Amino acid sequence: MRGPSIAHIVLVIAMLATVPLLTASSVVLNFLIVALLIALVGQGWNVLGGYGGQYSFGHAAFFGTGAYVTAILQMRYGINAWPAFALGIAGGALVGAAIGALTFRSGLKGSYFALVTLAFAEVLRILASVAPITGAGVGILITLDLRPQAFQFQSRAPFYWIVLALLAASLVIVRLIEQSRFGAWLVAVRENEDAAKAVGVDTVRVKLVAMTISAAITAAGGGFYVQYFLFIDSAIAYGPWISIEALLAPIVGGVGTVFGPLLGALVVKTLGELTKLIAGDAPGLDLVIYGGVLVLIVAFAPHGIAGLLADLRGRFARLRSSVPERAHG
Repeated sequence: MRGPSIAHIVLVIAMLATVPLLTASSVVLNFLIVALLIALVGQGWNVLGGYGGQYSFGHAAFFGTGAYVTAILQMRYGINAWPAFALGIAGGALVGAAIGALTFRSGLKGSYFALVTLAFAEVLRILASVAPITGAGVGILITLDLRPQAFQFQSRAPFYWIVLALLAASLVIVRLIEQSRFGAWLVAVRENEDAAKAVGVDTVRVKLVAMTISAAITAAGGGFYVQYFLFIDSAIAYGPWISIEALLAPIVGGVGTVFGPLLGALVVKTLGELTKLIAGDAPGLDLVIYGGVLVLIVAFAPHGIAGLLADLRGRFARLRSSVPERAHG
Protein backbone atom coordinates (compact mmCIF):
# COMPACT_ATOMS: atom_id res chain seq x y z
CA MET A 1 0.00 0.00 0.00
CA ARG A 2 1.10 3.53 -0.72
CA GLY A 3 1.41 5.78 2.29
CA PRO A 4 3.83 7.86 4.32
CA SER A 5 7.18 6.27 5.06
CA ILE A 6 8.60 5.76 8.54
CA ALA A 7 10.88 8.72 7.76
CA HIS A 8 7.80 10.94 7.25
CA ILE A 9 6.42 9.81 10.61
CA VAL A 10 9.76 10.54 12.33
CA LEU A 11 9.83 14.01 10.73
CA VAL A 12 6.29 14.89 11.86
CA ILE A 13 6.91 13.61 15.40
CA ALA A 14 10.25 15.48 15.60
CA MET A 15 8.52 18.72 14.60
CA LEU A 16 5.76 18.22 17.17
CA ALA A 17 8.36 17.35 19.84
CA THR A 18 9.80 20.88 19.62
CA VAL A 19 6.55 22.54 20.79
CA PRO A 20 7.37 22.53 24.57
CA LEU A 21 10.75 24.06 23.70
CA LEU A 22 9.00 26.94 21.92
CA THR A 23 6.28 27.64 24.48
CA ALA A 24 5.79 27.00 28.19
CA SER A 25 2.11 28.00 28.06
CA SER A 26 0.04 25.55 30.10
CA VAL A 27 -3.02 26.39 27.99
CA VAL A 28 -1.28 25.52 24.71
CA LEU A 29 0.32 22.36 26.09
CA ASN A 30 -2.92 21.17 27.72
CA PHE A 31 -4.78 21.70 24.44
CA LEU A 32 -2.17 19.73 22.49
CA ILE A 33 -1.96 16.93 25.09
CA VAL A 34 -5.73 16.40 24.87
CA ALA A 35 -5.63 16.61 21.05
CA LEU A 36 -2.80 14.04 20.86
CA LEU A 37 -4.67 11.80 23.31
CA ILE A 38 -7.74 11.92 21.03
CA ALA A 39 -5.46 11.19 18.05
CA LEU A 40 -4.06 8.15 19.89
CA VAL A 41 -7.53 6.79 20.68
CA GLY A 42 -8.63 7.65 17.14
CA GLN A 43 -5.70 5.67 15.76
CA GLY A 44 -6.87 2.71 17.82
CA TRP A 45 -10.33 2.99 16.24
CA ASN A 46 -8.73 3.46 12.79
CA VAL A 47 -7.04 0.04 12.88
CA LEU A 48 -10.39 -1.72 13.26
CA GLY A 49 -12.77 0.74 11.59
CA GLY A 50 -10.56 2.39 8.99
CA TYR A 51 -8.55 -0.57 7.74
CA GLY A 52 -10.85 -3.43 8.75
CA GLY A 53 -14.18 -1.75 7.98
CA GLN A 54 -15.62 -2.82 11.38
CA TYR A 55 -17.22 0.37 12.72
CA SER A 56 -17.31 0.29 16.50
CA PHE A 57 -19.45 2.59 18.67
CA GLY A 58 -18.02 1.18 21.89
CA HIS A 59 -14.30 1.92 22.03
CA ALA A 60 -14.99 3.35 25.49
CA ALA A 61 -14.90 -0.30 26.64
CA PHE A 62 -11.14 -0.43 25.93
CA PHE A 63 -10.35 3.14 27.00
CA GLY A 64 -12.13 2.65 30.32
CA THR A 65 -10.53 -0.73 30.98
CA GLY A 66 -7.05 0.70 30.39
CA ALA A 67 -7.82 3.60 32.73
CA TYR A 68 -9.41 1.50 35.50
CA VAL A 69 -6.76 -1.24 35.48
CA THR A 70 -4.02 1.42 35.72
CA ALA A 71 -5.80 3.20 38.59
CA ILE A 72 -6.92 0.09 40.53
CA LEU A 73 -3.48 -1.55 40.47
CA GLN A 74 -1.94 1.61 41.91
CA MET A 75 -4.53 2.57 44.51
CA ARG A 76 -5.81 -0.85 45.59
CA TYR A 77 -2.69 -3.02 45.21
CA GLY A 78 0.19 -0.54 45.54
CA ILE A 79 1.75 -1.37 42.15
CA ASN A 80 4.00 1.28 40.60
CA ALA A 81 2.34 3.50 37.96
CA TRP A 82 4.56 2.40 35.05
CA PRO A 83 3.94 -1.36 35.25
CA ALA A 84 0.30 -0.57 36.11
CA PHE A 85 0.08 1.42 32.88
CA ALA A 86 1.56 -1.50 30.89
CA LEU A 87 -0.87 -3.93 32.53
CA GLY A 88 -3.71 -1.51 31.72
CA ILE A 89 -2.82 -1.77 28.03
CA ALA A 90 -2.76 -5.57 28.34
CA GLY A 91 -6.14 -5.49 30.12
CA GLY A 92 -7.68 -3.41 27.34
CA ALA A 93 -6.27 -5.77 24.69
CA LEU A 94 -7.75 -8.73 26.59
CA VAL A 95 -11.20 -7.12 26.69
CA GLY A 96 -10.89 -6.37 22.97
CA ALA A 97 -9.99 -10.00 22.23
CA ALA A 98 -12.93 -11.23 24.36
CA ILE A 99 -15.48 -8.92 22.73
CA GLY A 100 -14.03 -9.72 19.30
CA ALA A 101 -14.27 -13.46 19.91
CA LEU A 102 -17.91 -13.17 20.99
CA THR A 103 -19.01 -10.88 18.14
CA PHE A 104 -16.97 -12.10 15.17
CA ARG A 105 -17.47 -15.79 15.90
CA SER A 106 -21.21 -15.07 16.06
CA GLY A 107 -20.97 -13.56 12.57
CA LEU A 108 -21.99 -10.05 13.62
CA LYS A 109 -21.07 -7.29 11.19
CA GLY A 110 -22.15 -3.82 10.10
CA SER A 111 -24.75 -2.06 12.24
CA TYR A 112 -25.23 -5.15 14.42
CA PHE A 113 -21.54 -5.16 15.35
CA ALA A 114 -21.61 -1.39 16.03
CA LEU A 115 -24.62 -1.72 18.36
CA VAL A 116 -23.17 -4.71 20.23
CA THR A 117 -19.90 -2.82 20.91
CA LEU A 118 -21.97 0.11 22.21
CA ALA A 119 -23.89 -2.31 24.45
CA PHE A 120 -20.66 -3.79 25.88
CA ALA A 121 -19.37 -0.31 26.77
CA GLU A 122 -22.67 0.53 28.46
CA VAL A 123 -22.67 -2.72 30.46
CA LEU A 124 -19.13 -1.99 31.67
CA ARG A 125 -20.17 1.57 32.60
CA ILE A 126 -23.05 0.28 34.73
CA LEU A 127 -20.84 -2.33 36.41
CA ALA A 128 -18.14 0.28 37.14
CA SER A 129 -20.74 2.63 38.66
CA VAL A 130 -21.74 0.07 41.32
CA ALA A 131 -18.64 -2.12 41.90
CA PRO A 132 -16.66 -1.25 45.08
CA ILE A 133 -13.28 -1.97 43.40
CA THR A 134 -13.88 0.84 40.88
CA GLY A 135 -14.98 3.28 43.57
CA ALA A 136 -18.62 2.83 42.46
CA GLY A 137 -20.22 6.23 41.79
CA VAL A 138 -17.38 8.15 43.47
CA GLY A 139 -14.60 6.94 41.17
CA ILE A 140 -10.88 6.61 41.92
CA LEU A 141 -8.59 9.51 42.76
CA ILE A 142 -4.87 8.92 42.18
CA THR A 143 -2.70 10.18 45.05
CA LEU A 144 -0.64 13.23 44.10
CA ASP A 145 3.04 12.24 43.96
CA LEU A 146 4.98 14.56 41.65
CA ARG A 147 7.83 12.21 40.78
CA PRO A 148 8.71 10.67 37.40
CA GLN A 149 8.79 7.24 39.10
CA ALA A 150 5.07 7.71 39.86
CA PHE A 151 4.27 8.79 36.27
CA GLN A 152 3.63 12.34 37.55
CA PHE A 153 5.54 15.51 36.69
CA GLN A 154 5.94 19.11 37.83
CA SER A 155 5.16 20.51 34.37
CA ARG A 156 3.04 19.50 31.39
CA ALA A 157 5.99 19.09 28.99
CA PRO A 158 6.89 15.49 30.05
CA PHE A 159 3.23 14.46 29.68
CA TYR A 160 3.25 16.01 26.20
CA TRP A 161 6.34 14.05 25.17
CA ILE A 162 4.94 10.79 26.61
CA VAL A 163 1.60 11.05 24.76
CA LEU A 164 3.53 12.05 21.63
CA ALA A 165 5.73 8.94 22.00
CA LEU A 166 2.60 6.77 22.38
CA LEU A 167 1.11 8.37 19.27
CA ALA A 168 4.41 7.85 17.39
CA ALA A 169 4.35 4.15 18.31
CA SER A 170 0.75 3.86 17.05
CA LEU A 171 1.65 5.61 13.77
CA VAL A 172 4.55 3.20 13.21
CA ILE A 173 2.35 0.19 14.07
CA VAL A 174 -0.32 1.30 11.58
CA ARG A 175 2.28 1.93 8.87
CA LEU A 176 3.81 -1.52 9.43
CA ILE A 177 0.32 -3.03 9.22
CA GLU A 178 -0.20 -1.20 5.91
CA GLN A 179 3.00 -2.74 4.51
CA SER A 180 2.32 -6.26 5.80
CA ARG A 181 0.40 -9.22 4.44
CA PHE A 182 -1.90 -8.91 7.46
CA GLY A 183 -2.73 -5.35 6.32
CA ALA A 184 -3.65 -6.62 2.85
CA TRP A 185 -5.92 -9.25 4.43
CA LEU A 186 -7.51 -6.59 6.64
CA VAL A 187 -8.30 -4.33 3.66
CA ALA A 188 -9.60 -7.36 1.74
CA VAL A 189 -12.03 -8.01 4.63
CA ARG A 190 -13.11 -4.37 4.54
CA GLU A 191 -13.69 -4.33 0.77
CA ASN A 192 -15.43 -7.69 0.43
CA GLU A 193 -15.41 -10.15 3.30
CA ASP A 194 -17.03 -12.98 1.32
CA ALA A 195 -14.49 -12.65 -1.49
CA ALA A 196 -11.63 -12.59 1.03
CA LYS A 197 -12.99 -15.76 2.64
CA ALA A 198 -13.28 -17.39 -0.77
CA VAL A 199 -9.56 -16.89 -1.50
CA GLY A 200 -8.54 -18.44 1.81
CA VAL A 201 -8.32 -15.50 4.23
CA ASP A 202 -9.27 -16.46 7.80
CA THR A 203 -11.55 -13.43 8.19
CA VAL A 204 -12.53 -14.11 11.81
CA ARG A 205 -8.89 -14.38 12.89
CA VAL A 206 -7.89 -11.25 10.94
CA LYS A 207 -10.70 -9.20 12.52
CA LEU A 208 -9.89 -10.60 15.96
CA VAL A 209 -6.21 -9.61 15.71
CA ALA A 210 -7.21 -6.15 14.42
CA MET A 211 -9.62 -5.69 17.33
CA THR A 212 -6.96 -6.72 19.86
CA ILE A 213 -4.41 -4.25 18.44
CA SER A 214 -7.11 -1.56 18.26
CA ALA A 215 -8.12 -2.19 21.89
CA ALA A 216 -4.49 -2.08 23.10
CA ILE A 217 -3.85 1.32 21.48
CA THR A 218 -7.12 2.70 22.86
CA ALA A 219 -6.34 1.32 26.34
CA ALA A 220 -2.99 3.15 26.25
CA GLY A 221 -5.02 6.34 25.85
CA GLY A 222 -7.12 5.42 28.89
CA GLY A 223 -4.06 4.67 31.02
CA PHE A 224 -2.49 7.97 30.03
CA TYR A 225 -5.73 9.84 30.78
CA VAL A 226 -5.86 8.63 34.37
CA GLN A 227 -2.19 9.54 34.97
CA TYR A 228 -2.67 13.01 33.50
CA PHE A 229 -5.94 13.94 35.22
CA LEU A 230 -5.39 11.72 38.33
CA PHE A 231 -9.07 10.77 38.42
CA ILE A 232 -11.41 8.32 36.75
CA ASP A 233 -15.06 7.39 37.21
CA SER A 234 -17.55 5.30 35.24
CA ALA A 235 -18.93 8.24 33.20
CA ILE A 236 -15.46 9.27 32.06
CA ALA A 237 -14.09 5.77 31.57
CA TYR A 238 -16.98 4.13 29.75
CA GLY A 239 -19.08 7.15 28.71
CA PRO A 240 -20.10 7.71 25.07
CA TRP A 241 -17.91 10.84 24.78
CA ILE A 242 -14.69 8.92 24.14
CA SER A 243 -16.32 6.51 21.67
CA ILE A 244 -17.56 9.55 19.69
CA GLU A 245 -14.14 11.25 19.80
CA ALA A 246 -12.47 7.99 18.76
CA LEU A 247 -14.47 7.68 15.54
CA LEU A 248 -14.81 11.42 14.83
CA ALA A 249 -11.05 12.07 14.58
CA PRO A 250 -10.33 9.48 11.84
CA ILE A 251 -13.57 10.22 9.96
CA VAL A 252 -12.76 13.94 9.78
CA GLY A 253 -9.04 13.36 9.21
CA GLY A 254 -9.27 10.43 6.82
CA VAL A 255 -10.42 6.88 7.53
CA GLY A 256 -7.86 4.18 6.74
CA THR A 257 -4.90 6.57 6.54
CA VAL A 258 -1.85 6.79 8.82
CA PHE A 259 -2.10 10.50 9.62
CA GLY A 260 -5.91 10.78 9.41
CA PRO A 261 -6.60 10.50 13.17
CA LEU A 262 -3.89 13.07 14.00
CA LEU A 263 -5.17 15.57 11.42
CA GLY A 264 -8.77 14.97 12.51
CA ALA A 265 -8.02 15.33 16.23
CA LEU A 266 -6.19 18.64 15.71
CA VAL A 267 -8.98 20.02 13.50
CA VAL A 268 -11.81 18.79 15.76
CA LYS A 269 -10.23 20.16 18.96
CA THR A 270 -9.33 23.48 17.27
CA LEU A 271 -12.89 23.81 15.96
CA GLY A 272 -14.24 23.07 19.42
CA GLU A 273 -12.17 25.86 20.99
CA LEU A 274 -12.88 28.37 18.19
CA THR A 275 -16.64 27.83 18.37
CA LYS A 276 -16.54 28.42 22.13
CA LEU A 277 -14.78 31.74 21.49
CA ILE A 278 -17.24 32.75 18.74
CA ALA A 279 -20.35 31.72 20.65
CA GLY A 280 -19.28 33.42 23.88
CA ASP A 281 -21.80 32.94 26.67
CA ALA A 282 -24.70 31.86 24.42
CA PRO A 283 -25.64 28.39 25.72
CA GLY A 284 -25.49 25.65 23.10
CA LEU A 285 -24.54 27.97 20.22
CA ASP A 286 -20.96 26.65 20.17
CA LEU A 287 -22.28 23.10 19.66
CA VAL A 288 -24.55 24.25 16.80
CA ILE A 289 -21.64 25.96 14.99
CA TYR A 290 -19.31 23.04 15.76
CA GLY A 291 -21.81 20.49 14.43
CA GLY A 292 -22.51 22.57 11.32
CA VAL A 293 -18.83 22.88 10.43
CA LEU A 294 -18.29 19.13 10.96
CA VAL A 295 -21.24 18.36 8.65
CA LEU A 296 -19.69 20.63 5.97
CA ILE A 297 -16.31 18.89 6.32
CA VAL A 298 -17.84 15.44 5.98
CA ALA A 299 -20.06 16.60 3.06
CA PHE A 300 -17.32 18.27 1.02
CA ALA A 301 -14.43 16.00 2.03
CA PRO A 302 -15.97 12.49 2.25
CA HIS A 303 -12.49 10.93 2.39
CA GLY A 304 -11.43 13.29 5.16
CA ILE A 305 -8.78 15.95 5.25
CA ALA A 306 -6.06 13.44 4.30
CA GLY A 307 -8.07 12.50 1.19
CA LEU A 308 -8.62 16.16 0.33
CA LEU A 309 -4.88 16.89 0.63
CA ALA A 310 -4.07 13.83 -1.52
CA ASP A 311 -6.52 15.06 -4.21
CA LEU A 312 -5.00 18.55 -4.16
CA ARG A 313 -1.49 17.09 -4.39
CA GLY A 314 -2.57 14.94 -7.35
CA ARG A 315 -4.09 17.92 -9.15
CA PHE A 316 -0.99 20.01 -8.51
CA ALA A 317 1.24 17.21 -9.85
CA ARG A 318 -0.89 16.91 -13.01
CA LEU A 319 -0.79 20.69 -13.44
CA ARG A 320 3.00 20.73 -13.15
CA SER A 321 3.39 17.88 -15.64
CA SER A 322 1.12 19.62 -18.15
CA VAL A 323 3.07 22.92 -18.04
CA PRO A 324 6.30 21.56 -19.69
CA GLU A 325 4.19 19.83 -22.36
CA ARG A 326 2.51 23.13 -23.26
CA ALA A 327 5.84 24.93 -23.22
CA HIS A 328 7.33 22.25 -25.52
CA GLY A 329 4.34 22.42 -27.84
